[in-house]
Amino acid sequence: MLAVGVPSGHEGMKQLTGKALSDFLERDEHPPRDVVFVLQDVEDPVNVGAAFRIADACGAREIVLSGTSPCPPHPTIAGIGRGTHRRVAWHYTRTAGEGIQSYRDRGFRAYALEVTAESLPYPSITYPAKLCLVVGSEYHGVTKRTLAACDAALYIPMYGKIGSLNVHVALAVVAFHILHTQAPA
Repeated sequence: MLAVGVPSGHEGMKQLTGKALSDFLERDEHPPRDVVFVLQDVEDPVNVGAAFRIADACGAREIVLSGTSPCPPHPTIAGIGRGTHRRVAWHYTRTAGEGIQSYRDRGFRAYALEVTAESLPYPSITYPAKLCLVVGSEYHGVTKRTLAACDAALYIPMYGKIGSLNVHVALAVVAFHILHTQAPA
């Protein structure tokens, strides 16, 4: 009799580590997207460290930290990000709008993860090959000023009582959707 949740024939599965893990992960080709994360006033170093880890996993070009977002070196960012702050390019700008504009000047479009009256559900967009994903403060979201620098606002449909996900979780959901579901426009 099989235990519930344990598929037959998989009792011998084991976790990959080291070179076997590296070889396994290298078999997948990087999707043809150039993604930048812009963090506006993301104050919790746990969220910033997780954003570095997500950026590394996505092959993101860079993280732009702005406003009150903490910057490396920071022990929590290093710990949560498992050292990815040393591999993922990053820089700090006073405002998120400055960081967004520098990428817009290079042909990028910017999408804020924020619920507004004009927000679109994230799966409904055809994304360009070069884009910035913008997330805001854990407490106040993306500011009106930063939203004005973006091409569109996106939201993740929520079906429970809470209106949003944690900043880094929302960033991961949308980033991986963009990387793996649509060809660049």
